[in-house]
Amino acid sequence: MVKPFMPQLVYFEPKAMEYPLGEQLFQKFTDLGTEIRYTTSHNQIRNLPGENDFQRYRIAKSTLVVGLRKTLKFDTSKPSAEYAIPFATGCMGHCHYCYLQTTMGSKPYIRTYVNVDEILQAAQQYIDERTPEITRFEASCTSDIVGIDHLTHTLKRAIEYFGQSDFGRLRFVTKFNTVDHLLDAKHNGRTRFRFSMNAEYVIKYFEPGTSRLHERIEAAAKVAHAGYPLGFIIAPIYLHEGWQEGYRQLFEQLSAELPDEAKNGVTFELIQHRFTKPAKRVIQKNYPMTKLELDEERRRYKWGKYGIGKYIYPKEEETEMKETLFKYIETYFPEGKIEYFT
Repeated sequence: MVKPFMPQLVYFEPKAMEYPLGEQLFQKFTDLGTEIRYTTSHNQIRNLPGENDFQRYRIAKSTLVVGLRKTLKFDTSKPSAEYAIPFATGCMGHCHYCYLQTTMGSKPYIRTYVNVDEILQAAQQYIDERTPEITRFEASCTSDIVGIDHLTHTLKRAIEYFGQSDFGRLRFVTKFNTVDHLLDAKHNGRTRFRFSMNAEYVIKYFEPGTSRLHERIEAAAKVAHAGYPLGFIIAPIYLHEGWQEGYRQLFEQLSAELPDEAKNGVTFELIQHRFTKPAKRVIQKNYPMTKLELDEERRRYKWGKYGIGKYIYPKEEETEMKETLFKYIETYFPEGKIEYFT
């Protein structure tokens, strides 16, 4: 069982203390006796504790930087939403395959932004531009926001903000079960709460530092009882020995443990495992003992945006994977909806 995240080390940027959330977090960590440091900017953070890269990486993953989100221009977030809404960056999990390994580069610490009202105001401008169309915002593109929200309650504020919105919708995904404080949020059905699920093999070998499968399912049941629209991201779909049975067991367990009312309208997003050459280098450096299969010869190359291509499964394997998982969803969740497979 993974304990709720608590940073070993916290940095504060100068203006963070001018916001109520910054003050609250400073008080919280002072009372807890957490080591606090100051930095002019997260970019200036140097000399994290640790005797080698391996140690420094792990300490960085348990370091929190409290600061401001300066860029209020949102990235697009296809296919799951129109825009990514940035409340935090970085993650305390240690998923070997994670794309944040490369996007975070040498700064894998977690950042939380205290200028929440400004971020929500920026979201409102995007909503207004598209009205009367619905605008969806993805809150977990650059972090697992649920993993830190028991400390910040930023996500809870956002859920209640979108709960009052006629044309805005919020969505996020998590591998953590720290959901209790979100159950009484006034969401009004306008936030889709999704959980990242996988076969036991993948969770056991490639997702250390995250909640176990049974914990995520228990949390999903709580969320369903609280009336949230529910969804699951099955990702990365990874072809290990016995994968067909591994994924069948996942859907069987999900179906058996979720309340019936949660199954009507539940959504599924399916994403096959992929990697890039830069990601492979970083993964092998950070997790030198990983069992993750990263053999370019066994994959096909697909061009990606920004000129960085990715390695995905060969067409034949991809087709089998897709047909197998679609069949499981049809069997165990006949009322469910598959949003996409990629």
